Amino acid sequence: MTPSPIPQVSLAHAADLPRLFDVWHLSVRATHDFLADSDIGVLMPFVRDELARVAAEGLLHVLRAADGVPYAFLCVEHAKIEMLFVHPDRRGSGAGRTLVRHAIGSLHATAVDVNEHNTQAHGFYRHLGFIEENRSERDPFGQPFPILHLKLAKMA
Repeated sequence: MTPSPIPQVSLAHAADLPRLFDVWHLSVRATHDFLADSDIGVLMPFVRDELARVAAEGLLHVLRAADGVPYAFLCVEHAKIEMLFVHPDRRGSGAGRTLVRHAIGSLHATAVDVNEHNTQAHGFYRHLGFIEENRSERDPFGQPFPILHLKLAKMA
């Protein structure tokens, strides 16, 4: 059996934004079971705007399928992973690991925040060398969803 090629990370284009929003939405539905539909609804306009902003600033990195359609994305700002989402059909494929390694190796990321209730994400980042630095009781929107602030302790 021939091993699968390592996916190449590329910059997102404006035309990718609808698909990337879908990836975000499907990923959140699959992994953020602590969020109510109304919580997700409140986030949707913000996420659309942020995706457009970071894409325009050249900060949005994607993995694409053979047909060119993106299935995972990453944003790093100020050495912090601000977004990392993988389409649920691609979870467990190494896409997240590939993007985090790109974030650390090429974009010099050293920090990430995760929702305390998202234990899968916390375990994922811990496995890749991140440790808890501190905790906030509320998310950036002031909602009662505690955030764990992680820092890179060793290279992944």
